[in-house]
Amino acid sequence: MNFSHTFIPTLREVPGDAVIASHRLMFRAGMIRKLSNGLFAYLPLGLRSFRKVENIIREEMNAIGSLEIKPTVVVPGELWKESGRWDAMGDALLRVKNRQGADFVVSPTAEEAFTGIVRDELSSYRQLPLSLYQINTKYRDEIRPRYGVMRGREFVMKDAYSYHCDDESLDEHYQAQGRAYRRIFKRCGLTVIPVKADSGAMGGSGSEEFMVESEVGDNTLLLCKSCDYAANVEKAECKLDYSPRFSQEMADRAAENIPPMEKIDTPNVKTIDELCTFLETDAKSFVKTLIYRAVNVELDLSKAPGCEKLAKHKASPGAPETYPEAFFAVAIRGDLDVNEVKLAAVLKASEVALASDADVERITAAPVGFAGPVGLPAAPVLLDQTVTGMNDAVTGALEKDRHYIHACYGRDFNAWLTADVRTVKAGDFCPVCGGELYEKKGNELGHIFKLGRKYTRSMGVSYLDENGKSHVPTMGCYGIGLDRTLASIIEEHHDEQGIVWPVSSAPFHVIIVPIKYQGQVKDVCNALAAELETAGLEVLLDDRDERAGVKFNDADLIGIPWRIVVGDKNLAAVSSGGTPAPKVELKRRSEKEAHLADLDKAAAEIAEDVRACLAC
Repeated sequence: MNFSHTFIPTLREVPGDAVIASHRLMFRAGMIRKLSNGLFAYLPLGLRSFRKVENIIREEMNAIGSLEIKPTVVVPGELWKESGRWDAMGDALLRVKNRQGADFVVSPTAEEAFTGIVRDELSSYRQLPLSLYQINTKYRDEIRPRYGVMRGREFVMKDAYSYHCDDESLDEHYQAQGRAYRRIFKRCGLTVIPVKADSGAMGGSGSEEFMVESEVGDNTLLLCKSCDYAANVEKAECKLDYSPRFSQEMADRAAENIPPMEKIDTPNVKTIDELCTFLETDAKSFVKTLIYRAVNVELDLSKAPGCEKLAKHKASPGAPETYPEAFFAVAIRGDLDVNEVKLAAVLKASEVALASDADVERITAAPVGFAGPVGLPAAPVLLDQTVTGMNDAVTGALEKDRHYIHACYGRDFNAWLTADVRTVKAGDFCPVCGGELYEKKGNELGHIFKLGRKYTRSMGVSYLDENGKSHVPTMGCYGIGLDRTLASIIEEHHDEQGIVWPVSSAPFHVIIVPIKYQGQVKDVCNALAAELETAGLEVLLDDRDERAGVKFNDADLIGIPWRIVVGDKNLAAVSSGGTPAPKVELKRRSEKEAHLADLDKAAAEIAEDVRACLAC
């Protein structure tokens, strides 16, 4: 293709709102343009690379037997009401009505659409397992879209959904998807970090994220210095630095030599730091208790302290019974923080947040700052595992300016529920090998989930087994963000001059740059382009009437892997024997130095290299 026949509006200036390299370079290279905040149009150059990523994903999905379909982007709201997410998704869900007043959703994700399709067609176990995927447009009304296409409001994702008779079949396909993801990102030239992750609003029993390191990443990753353990901070665990006690007998033995619990005056002392100073000790000696409000709790709270009279409701036919609102006291060691994502998962709640001051005072019968697990009747007490390893602790006494000392777990207080709800941080110890954990920032490119029966049950999906008995299938979900993947390739492959595309995702394989596109140079350029295209390569011929420096700068900016420079001087070269030996200059974008090649061998050299790169 000739440069003059396409639309590549390169820029010398960096857009003012472009913070990260991919945002800057995609604008400057004429790949994208902004229509509105979080809404971007792909121009021809950008779309060519986008299609390369799309085709890599499609090839790998097809290779594991997943079948492509094309659902609609606008989905009936009734499906979202059936799943229970019509309200749970909040303001991120773009809801619209048609002229008849029916509710619709501009799809942010496709569990409901796919499950609705499968429900109408599935009848027998012989149809399972079934894996379907789409590559389609999504919309989420992000509060703060930023970083160009890395976090836009409209974006394209590959979504795959699988349906199975049992967990063994689900796990087999889940593993196949994970292997396919690793191949996809390797082919794209990306270094990804697979991490254990929280399933979040998607639900389900397990998930894995595929991250790329980024200084402006939305996610904090915890990685081990000594083994391959890696997890999102939302899911990360760590080796306990104490011996937990989970039996009353063990607790009694641990408390034998501890003085009886005593209530003391702590005037004007509320925070952990103030208590440390007042009692001349450290934060590890304290049990910190926080009151949380949880929404749409699916646990059975009928026998939980303070929750006996809570009313249940069903969000939709077939959905699990939930409590619209409940309050919990969460106790954790004083030097640690509560991980609210873990807490929501433990409570099977759609949302958790610290209670208001008014609710804290109502539940504890004390001012804010004096909550504790001892004798708290108005809310269930959830203990982090760290508290079960404590004795001789300090904690709030549910009275203004009063605290308990010598408090012992099992002797002086117990738990309605014990779980890991701590936030793991750098310096904690790996749960696998005990090595030290460290942090990185990362952006999520892909996420795979074992959803279980969350959607198939709530939406009434069933099949008959070989004995004619009805069952609900189990389900998996597997997503990749194409826009993010493309931007991440640029983040990993660029320099001061511009993009340095891997061959697999480059918009063209070769750019031919004539010093002046006229006469013999023009004829040679046209012949080279034809020879390369015949060999199956994609060629951009810069036929513009521009200075050579402008052409070279644009070639570096848009990052095409190979550059051929054609000029009269090199075409006039002669051999040592005096016979004509025309040459052209070849340069890999990833290398600093160029080299001269015989004109009649140049195309073959580049074609061989491109084929080798694509075969990797």
